[in-house]
Formats: sequence, structure tokens, C-alpha cells
Amino acid sequence: MEKLLKIGITQGDINGIGYEVILKTLADPRMLELCIPVIYGSSKAIGYYKKLLELDHLSINIVKSADEAGAKRINIINCGADELKVEMGQCTAEGGQGAFAALEAATAELQAGHIDALVTAPINKSNMPNDSFKFPGHTEYLEHKANGQKSLMILMSGNTRIALVTNHIAISEISKTITEELILNKLAILNQTLIRDFGIVKPRIAVFGLNPHAGDQGLFGDEEARIITPALKKANEKGILCVGPLSADGFWGSRSFQHYDAILAMYHDQGLGAFKALYMDEGVNFTAGLPFVRTSPAHGTAYDLVGKNEASEQSFRQAMYSACDIIRYRAMYDEMSKNPLVVEPIRISNKKND
Repeated sequence: MEKLLKIGITQGDINGIGYEVILKTLADPRMLELCIPVIYGSSKAIGYYKKLLELDHLSINIVKSADEAGAKRINIINCGADELKVEMGQCTAEGGQGAFAALEAATAELQAGHIDALVTAPINKSNMPNDSFKFPGHTEYLEHKANGQKSLMILMSGNTRIALVTNHIAISEISKTITEELILNKLAILNQTLIRDFGIVKPRIAVFGLNPHAGDQGLFGDEEARIITPALKKANEKGILCVGPLSADGFWGSRSFQHYDAILAMYHDQGLGAFKALYMDEGVNFTAGLPFVRTSPAHGTAYDLVGKNEASEQSFRQAMYSACDIIRYRAMYDEMSKNPLVVEPIRISNKKND
């Protein structure tokens, strides 16, 4: 019998929809057949939302570490303050402190090997404690915890996967941030994760340009000719099958994304605007390129939905499924790579100062 995976879950902002989507997901008994969920958060807060959602029949097992977590049950580890005040739909300092305490505890156990993957509920970056959380989001925090390894943000649903060259930066900073080296690094991580984490033997990657109509042969900018096209040429020479630079609007409008295993966009809204219009309810955020697996739902705290029992758990449920799938694909690939008859996998430089 296959060993059940232990999946760590952070509570996120207790005043957002995190606990609602967590509880709705874990209320389906089939989820407990798939994995052992370990929530890092507050037993008081989860009790509050259990009552609110009329899910009192769910049994919550309080443990001190993931090693004590039992199968066929929902486990929770209390993190941070003993008493957290729930103020539904409100952005409070207490909500941020609770989110940070849960994230710190879960990441420590993830890196120690006590859990197999991490699924993070949404946080509100504006109320995270400034003295401890000096990052634009989960992605950058996890890079820091992985000793500065470079990662890649991927939003995915089914066979549609959109990755980003730049993450949470101002529009005014994008052009000066994008370099040939950066694009090459992101393509290498994306290609490797498609092979190792998704089981795709020879991935096909579409790459967007930066400017409208991919620059229209220099009419709207020269980044395509000066930076992006040379990067793609070098990537193809390294055995990475990539096509571009492509015009993002026409690509999405013609549904050309159906013909590729992944897309690399230059900046956040170029890729995620269209993705979330198509897949907001079931989309999953995956942080690729790190030594551990982390996924999350594609939505935020959604303060306006808290307490109404209207939040959809589809995205969080898919994040749980994706984490389990990626762990298994990765383990299978790593095992096969030990076989001398298997072609050596593509190696990538994954350190900031390499």
C-alpha cells in the first residue's frame, strides 16, 4: 500500500477565506484518502469557522508536530499566540502575525522533512509584520528560505501553465529588470520543472514579447530584438524547445495556448490577467525551481466573501491535488535518473550568484 503523503497547510490570514476553503476541501472524506493534512494555525480560529460553516461534525486532531499527525483525520498545530481574535473581512495586525507564525512553523517542518509539501492559504501582504516579513509575497519568502535559490512562479490549470519572468514588481521596473540571462534562467527552470515535476518528455514553451504586438518589428520598442530573441536562440541551442517572442493578446485570443505545454510571460498581468479570466476558480499557483514543493490557490484573501459561505474551494482543492501529483512525479523522475540507461537530465544553475 502506498504511503500517504503529509501535506502541510498554512492558515493564511484568519480574517480571509482561508479557513473556509480549507475546511470545505477537507470536509470531503476522499481528501483524507489521498493525504494526511497538517494545518499550521489556530485551533481556536478553525473552531470558529467550523461553527460558522456548520461543519461541527469535522474532528480536528491537535498535535505538536507533523510527526504526530494521524491518518484519516484533520491535524492542526497551534502556531503563534494562543488567542487570535477573528475579525472577519478585516485587515488586522493580528491576522498578519498569525499568518506569519503559521508560515514560519510550516516552512521549518517542510525543510526538516516532516511534511512532503506545503499548500499556503492566502495572506494579505499589507498586514504581515514588517520587521519579520520583508518580501513581496510567498514566492520571495520561500526563495529566501531556500538560501537564495531562484524560483519560478507558475499559475496552472489542467495543461495550461503560465510562468513569469518577473513577479511582483512595478511596471516601471520591468523593462530594466528583464535581461537575456534572466530569461534564459527562467526558461531553464521552466523546462526542467515540466520534465521533472509534470512528466513531459520534450516540453514545448511559448514565450511572450514585452511590448504590444511583440514590438511590431521595433515600432513599439527594441526589447524583443535586443534581449528576448537572442535569449530564445541560446535556449534552443541548449535543447530547450521555445517559440517566440509572441504577441500576448493574439496568443490568448486565438487559444494558441492549447498547443503548448507552458507559456513564459514577461510580467505579472501579461500572463495572469488572461489566466485568471479563464481559470480563476480552479487555478493553482506553483513555486517551481525550489528543493521543496509549494502550491497555493490562485485567489487572495477575498475579505468581501468572508462569513457568507460563498467562497469556492475548487482552487484550494486543486492546489492539494497538484502538490501530491508533483511530489510523485518528482520522486519517479529522480528514481529513474539514477538509472545509467536514462539520458542525463538537463542541469540548471539555480543560485543567485552563479
